[in-house]
Amino acid sequence: MFRTALRNVLAHKARLLMTVLAVTLGVAFVSGTLVFTDTLKKSLSGQSAKDYAGVAVSVTSYGQSLNDQGEKEGEPGLSQATLDKVKALPGVASVSGRVTGFAGVGDENGKLIGSGWSNQGANYTPVKDGKDPRYTFVQGAGPAKAGEIALDRATADAGKYKVGDTVRVATNGPVKEYSLAGVFTTEDGAVQAGGSLVLFETKVAQELYLKPGYFQEMSVGAKDGASADKLLSDIKPLVDDKHTEAQTGAALAAKQAKDIEKGLGQMGTMLLVFAGISLFVGIFLIYNTFTMLVTQRTKELALLRAVGANRGQVMRSVLAEALVVGAVSAVIGLISGVGLAVAIRSVIGSFGAKLPGGDLVIAPATIVAALVIGVLVTTIAAVLPAWRTGRIAPVAAMGSAHLPATAKSLVMRNVIGSIISVLGVGLVGLGVSTGGDAGRMTIGAGAFFMLIGMIVLLPLLSKPVIGAVRPLLQKVFGIPGKLASQNAVRNPRRTAVTAASLAIGLTLVTTLSVLGITVGKVVDRMSTEKLKADYKVSMASDMGYLDRSVAETLTKAPGIKAVSPQTAGFFMVGDDFRSASGVNPAAIGQLLNIEAVSGSVDSLGKGEVLVAEKTAKSKKLAVGSELKVKYEDGKQDTLKVGAVYKDMEGLLSPYVLDDKILAQHTEESAVREVYVNVEGGASKAGHQKVVDALGKNPAIKVATQEDMRNEMGGMINTMLNIMYGLLGMALIISVLGVVNTLAMSVFERTQEIGMLRAIGLDRGRVKNMIRLEAVVISLFGATLGIAIGVFLAWAVGTTMAKSMPNYELILPWDRIGIFLLLAAVVGVLAAMWPARSAARLNMLTAIKTE
Repeated sequence: MFRTALRNVLAHKARLLMTVLAVTLGVAFVSGTLVFTDTLKKSLSGQSAKDYAGVAVSVTSYGQSLNDQGEKEGEPGLSQATLDKVKALPGVASVSGRVTGFAGVGDENGKLIGSGWSNQGANYTPVKDGKDPRYTFVQGAGPAKAGEIALDRATADAGKYKVGDTVRVATNGPVKEYSLAGVFTTEDGAVQAGGSLVLFETKVAQELYLKPGYFQEMSVGAKDGASADKLLSDIKPLVDDKHTEAQTGAALAAKQAKDIEKGLGQMGTMLLVFAGISLFVGIFLIYNTFTMLVTQRTKELALLRAVGANRGQVMRSVLAEALVVGAVSAVIGLISGVGLAVAIRSVIGSFGAKLPGGDLVIAPATIVAALVIGVLVTTIAAVLPAWRTGRIAPVAAMGSAHLPATAKSLVMRNVIGSIISVLGVGLVGLGVSTGGDAGRMTIGAGAFFMLIGMIVLLPLLSKPVIGAVRPLLQKVFGIPGKLASQNAVRNPRRTAVTAASLAIGLTLVTTLSVLGITVGKVVDRMSTEKLKADYKVSMASDMGYLDRSVAETLTKAPGIKAVSPQTAGFFMVGDDFRSASGVNPAAIGQLLNIEAVSGSVDSLGKGEVLVAEKTAKSKKLAVGSELKVKYEDGKQDTLKVGAVYKDMEGLLSPYVLDDKILAQHTEESAVREVYVNVEGGASKAGHQKVVDALGKNPAIKVATQEDMRNEMGGMINTMLNIMYGLLGMALIISVLGVVNTLAMSVFERTQEIGMLRAIGLDRGRVKNMIRLEAVVISLFGATLGIAIGVFLAWAVGTTMAKSMPNYELILPWDRIGIFLLLAAVVGVLAAMWPARSAARLNMLTAIKTE
């Protein structure tokens, strides 16, 4: 029987090739993800270990904290005195302190070099022989005085800077000019991520990022023979346990390696989810393939039963074929996965990220996973066809090659499918009523059961749905259209399995598209309805705060009409922390559309506070209410509520007050952004006025209203494009499934096609009949997938509506139309080979075929 199975595999190479392709795609995605993440994990962990190779103990300061009374406790960092005490300990060879923060380097046109979020600045700390072991200088040396800096080689090359050149660098304030003292190479993570690194003299870095005389981190080198654990125990009493963390360099490297593994695990999980979707869709193709092969060999298998083979042997022969196909697919998929891992690495590198070097890691677990998945998926998909084969009586099988499903089995299938579908719809309804994250989790479970129920019920749905379009097909395409619609429902089970793969893919695509576009429109409405400012000024890194001098500079600049900072602050009401925004009362009304529910926005100018509507309800506040507050500096005050305004989440905090009040009680700048209106309104010249007023600062971004809308919309579109690309693989497998179904249909109707040819149906109309059948099946699956996708998008959107002002579900009819068109194209492409085969049948030979 095993030899028979091998012979059958070789006898149906073309048919099984489609199954091999389906399994190979899924396995390649799984193995490629595992190889890529394992390789990156090893490279990053190795880099982390290298970074801490000479560090015996590392101490990190978390700065000051607030006590229960809202007062600051602790020191801002590790003091120089603390470093001196540590340096005096026995066994300590060296001690170096480090401070870091944002630093942007401009090119010759004033534009920021690097990716923005990973543009870093740090202090240069010579430890041994006047050098810092973390950096290797290829030109010049490290900065030795206040007016000097050093740059990483990639940034220097991008800006065409050489030693001795003047470089414009910005942190969160005005641009400053420095002399380039040296160019270095480094394994620093910021540089590897495509950013830049600027090294300052230590005192300069402390003034920029912390406070003179203080460091954020301390690295301790040990003398030969000294124990890192012993040094750690000696150092801990010298530092503040509440505000610092001390650990050995080895422990810190291990912790970073674990964090890297966790971070990569999240990315790997996302990729594996899409691989799972592809494999799930592939199951339907494999099921159809083996159903087709078994049907073609019904008489052959019946003959084996007649000459002595039992049911178990027949089943095992079919499963042996699946095992061989799965093993071959798994090997090809594993090899393809290695190539995919290399491709992923190249794509990430093309975006500017410099991944650490290293050989590809093909772990034994990856090989086992590829083989197990390939064999398991194929075998599971072949179980049902094999089981059905064993149930066919030899005499009945030899009498009819195409045995229909019994009425009893279809009734049971419809009952089970209905129960599962009702359960799924019920869970979705429960999720909608629950709302929030918990509701979305429930909707996810309901979506799973809905898809399973749909798959089970598809044979029942196929006849009425396809039957409804039969008159249209007959009217437009004549006899080929009528025959195509009849053929599409001739074997409802096979049609259902084929349509299911397209339905699953388009359910996911439609859900993501509707949600993405709806959320994008909400953001767009917020920008157009709530935001009246011509420009928003913020840090180019989208992290950190602007210096207060930015708003002051813009206020004094010619051509500027209105300016207001949006400062992040807080105060305490009893033991309750309250987040607040500081704005310019005189200009904010021209820049943001703050709608008062009660009271007046003008009350800001009187020193009163505005409270968001939701917060006012939850805290039982109204116009005239008084709040006894304690500010960041510990001073107390009483604020009167001057107005309750409609929530503006993402633009303003729940409490809004005059920025001058916050500034009096805040030591450090916390300006998130500055809103600006220019004379004459937004224009290219107006944009340039703002840029020029800020000294063409490369660290500061001046965004137009369109830019502000695209900040979120662009992110959503990027996410959707990634999803479309990943789910495209599932649709490719669906194409192979349609090809298989049509090939099976042509095989079953060989005699019928011969008769049709004999009574006058020419080759062209035979091809049209097969093509239309493919289009009908594809559109059937696509329509169901789109309908379920829209329903799920509505359900998920309902759970988000409360947290999104002006939420309104939007159906992207243009994209839905494109999805349907693509489904039709899938049908046409999939029908090319079966249609050609059907048209080329010799009518006399076909008529004689049993």
